[in-house]
Amino acid sequence: MAAGLGAGRQAQGVIGLLDIGTSKTVCVIIAVPRLGRRLEDVRVLGTGVQPSRGLRDGLVVELDEAEQAVRATVAQAERAAGVRVENVLVAVACGELEASRFTANTRIEGRVVTEVDIERMMRGARSYAERDGRALLHMNCLAYRLDSATGITDPLGFAGKVLSADLHAVTTEEAPLSNLLQVIERAYLTPAIVVPAPYASALAATTEAERQQGVISVDIGAGATTLAMFAAGHLLATDAVPIGGNHIARDLAHALSAPAFEAERIKREYGTVARAAGDHHEVVLYAQAGATPPALAQTTKGHISEIVRGRMLDLLGRVAQSIERCEVAGQAAMRLVLTGGAAQQAGLGELAADVFARPVRVARVEPLDGMPAGFASPAFSAAVGLVRVALDPAAGMRRDRGGPGPSGYLGRMGQWLRESF
Repeated sequence: MAAGLGAGRQAQGVIGLLDIGTSKTVCVIIAVPRLGRRLEDVRVLGTGVQPSRGLRDGLVVELDEAEQAVRATVAQAERAAGVRVENVLVAVACGELEASRFTANTRIEGRVVTEVDIERMMRGARSYAERDGRALLHMNCLAYRLDSATGITDPLGFAGKVLSADLHAVTTEEAPLSNLLQVIERAYLTPAIVVPAPYASALAATTEAERQQGVISVDIGAGATTLAMFAAGHLLATDAVPIGGNHIARDLAHALSAPAFEAERIKREYGTVARAAGDHHEVVLYAQAGATPPALAQTTKGHISEIVRGRMLDLLGRVAQSIERCEVAGQAAMRLVLTGGAAQQAGLGELAADVFARPVRVARVEPLDGMPAGFASPAFSAAVGLVRVALDPAAGMRRDRGGPGPSGYLGRMGQWLRESF
């Protein structure tokens, strides 16, 4: 609990959003009015950003360290907001994220489809998605079918014998998720809703028109790169490549015999995939690793660029392979949007367009009312996207005492806010 804040329950309509990444932990506290739950109605009350600790490549490796980072981040946001939070909506990228598509069926027990029929079908679908020890993060319905009728948007009230739903689910490994949730709970927070981080990030990085026409959001984070593919407004697939911005720093440290902190500085100040005249010979000085007494070494901007470019070509090549393997990629591959902190390297958009041979742009994240200007950056796309998730509870999975469950399959937007907050 932040010092000086009341000990009572969090104010009604106040929501905590938490994104725990490999490099940074972000908390956003927002207020959503009872009437008119539109994005324009949301006010950002406070934000907190702290370096992540106790994580490696998205996985919790030190519970105490990770807990302290979460506590510090939330306390910073609470002080700025003047309120406290208990329940939080959490972006999840840990573990092996997997996407699957399948069909669920149920027999209609009455003459017309009721909410009971849909909930029964979704419970069965949830059990199927969570087989083999997987944890469900997201499940969206692509289409309903009733007997021989297809393309049904809302089956409630329709007569028939068998109701079917074509579903897309995102799951992760149970153990890494449990470790992440344990960190949050040790910070005296309740993870009420969990949502795949690549989905949240894509909501901030792409436009509604792009998600309708077909788009692939590529979030290049510190520890890994995640993909979210959309068409007709639906999330069709997700995937992950185990390479991120940290791997660039590791490459630089190895190639230049530089300590980790120097490699990170070099990446931040000189990391680019763009070739510029004069870079080949312009000298960069840096501290040499293990030198006794301490000594300076030198390289060129051109050499640094070649190291960064090589790693990014490897990453983009693996992303291309992931897209080629995906059966539904053809529906989503109209264009790509790059987001995440490592997507801000100069020249990356042009390099990616050459690799993918299709339009590519770097995300432009729109800030919300009360949000710091610095959040209008691809580095904060997951945190900003969580605001949109909070307005659409069907985007995440609710974690109750009885386990994870769907929230708002029938579009009951206000119910989640009333029950969870």
